Amino acid sequence: MSDALKHECGIAFIRLLKPLEYYKEKYGSAFYGVNKMYLMMEKQHNRGQDGAGFSSIKLDTEPGERYISRVRSCAQTPIQDIFAQINERINKELLEHPEYADDVDLQKKNIPYIGEVLLGHVRYGTFGKNSVESVHPFLRQNNWMHRNLIVAGNFNMTNNDELFANLIRLGQHPKDKVDTITVMEKIGHFLDSEVAKLYKKLKKEGFSKVDASPQIAERLNVAKILKKSSRDWDGGYAMAGMLGHGDAFVLRDPAGIRPAYYYQDDEVVVVASERPVIQTVFNVPFDEVIELDPGKAIIVKKSGETEIKKILEPLERKACSFERIYFSRGSDAEIYKERKQLGRLIMPQVLKEIDHDTVNTVFSFIPNTAETSFYGMVEAAQDELNKQKNETILKEKEALTNERLKEILSHRLRTEKIAIKDAKLRTFITEDSSRDDLVAHVYDVTYGVIRPEDNLVIIDDSIVRGTTLKKSILKMMDRLGPKKILVVSSAPQIRYPDCYGIDMARLEGLIAFKAALELLKEDGNYDLVEQVYEKCKAQEHLEDAEVKNFVKEIYDGFEDQEISDKIAELLSDASVNAEIKIVYQSVDNLHIACPENLGDWYFTGDYPTVGGNRVVNKAFINFFEGKDERAY
Repeated sequence: MSDALKHECGIAFIRLLKPLEYYKEKYGSAFYGVNKMYLMMEKQHNRGQDGAGFSSIKLDTEPGERYISRVRSCAQTPIQDIFAQINERINKELLEHPEYADDVDLQKKNIPYIGEVLLGHVRYGTFGKNSVESVHPFLRQNNWMHRNLIVAGNFNMTNNDELFANLIRLGQHPKDKVDTITVMEKIGHFLDSEVAKLYKKLKKEGFSKVDASPQIAERLNVAKILKKSSRDWDGGYAMAGMLGHGDAFVLRDPAGIRPAYYYQDDEVVVVASERPVIQTVFNVPFDEVIELDPGKAIIVKKSGETEIKKILEPLERKACSFERIYFSRGSDAEIYKERKQLGRLIMPQVLKEIDHDTVNTVFSFIPNTAETSFYGMVEAAQDELNKQKNETILKEKEALTNERLKEILSHRLRTEKIAIKDAKLRTFITEDSSRDDLVAHVYDVTYGVIRPEDNLVIIDDSIVRGTTLKKSILKMMDRLGPKKILVVSSAPQIRYPDCYGIDMARLEGLIAFKAALELLKEDGNYDLVEQVYEKCKAQEHLEDAEVKNFVKEIYDGFEDQEISDKIAELLSDASVNAEIKIVYQSVDNLHIACPENLGDWYFTGDYPTVGGNRVVNKAFINFFEGKDERAY
């Protein structure tokens, strides 16, 4: 993707179902779980590079022994940093205590991070601070083992103000207003309540305070706690948690917006944000890694008993299609096919724009994640070329010579790697003109393969803000001297902000929104902007379920291609000599390519939860009033 677009987070959970001695004997190390967690987090580093965290719980420890370990980092390479800290501590203990080397019991008792329940997290900050205090997992501590709560998630809530107010009504005094804290404190409240009720019941049954503790661990109903805690949540989430005594869970939102996959055998229970992570790290086949259904939780008790429980009534499934287009790794078998299909499906529009001239067209892609869609586009282009060859042969068959046949068959599709991304630019100069000059050189191009009569077709995953296209890529491509540059987006036009975990919160940052505003000005209809603002303001005090997305009216008067053509104008200038055209995927084709992941609110404005419409209206109000603040 040419634009710098961030995703929220990735989660990794491992529950070892055997004693640590088992993994020492079978795999050569009691650190089996820690090693696997490192791999799971590294395989998801694409989901978060602003921070990383790891936490573990040891089962059945004696009073006075440390049973929770946690390490977090927001270093430049946070995953490597936290595991360097872990390895340093482990090696220090083994060096100072040689007797630990072959004694798993001593290792578990004395070395931190070795545990049976492990939770990892990688973070992209969509908004706000990137300090270590913002890095998951979060820990809610208590002297009662059962009341210790560790939470990490891939999520954003649309109604955080309401959730915060609910905590106040419960008598709490939260230390922060961010949704991570409000979610954790809500779970913590009902955890405390459930533990207190169980203790009161056990006391009536004659259990002593000491004997009640293991009974609480056994009887604690995690599903019940989650049902009460999540009742008012509105957002997209895959929420993972561990309780101090060893119970653990991962809960997915009822619309299935954020992804979660799990695998279980007699050795482990594993959950991750992406299927291939589990496949690769644990060497298991595709069909043994199961997608967690929307509204359900996988719950692993301290005993190791594992259940899938319905926590919330599922909504219409609206799994995030951006996961398929861009965020999730393309090594997933289904995602790879879907991305190729996105490239194939957009080819008819491309052929129309180049007047079916495959001879004088070079096809390429913007590295690196658009490569798979490029393969699909090229396959469709090859089909077109073969069709042209057949038609030519049939047309000339009466006078066809052997030399002419060879000439026709020798035509090949011209594919080249045109754009080369040199390195991730770190903008160490903040002055605008200097920074723009740096951005212009993020990409380099391959010289000597484009002729003056050529069309240059280059595919990208999506065009969100268009900044890098305007400041760098189009200018670089134009240096090659093509007749026409056609930029192809395998995703539809992004018209609306996301509120479930993607860094697209501000309407005015979206190039499709800017284009629509320009078209309104040209048509003399810009007063519609104020009308939409007034409609949005009038809904501020309505219940979420009553709020409508009036921002759709900004786009209603225009065809998709009108907006695409205006985007092309906005992204080019007088210094660019080639004709610039932009082609976007249609929403219908997106749904054909990704039939199980129909979440398309950033393209259509059809938000899957009631809080979405409030967010888009608030984003429009912020734009109109000139406020640079979060809409949720």
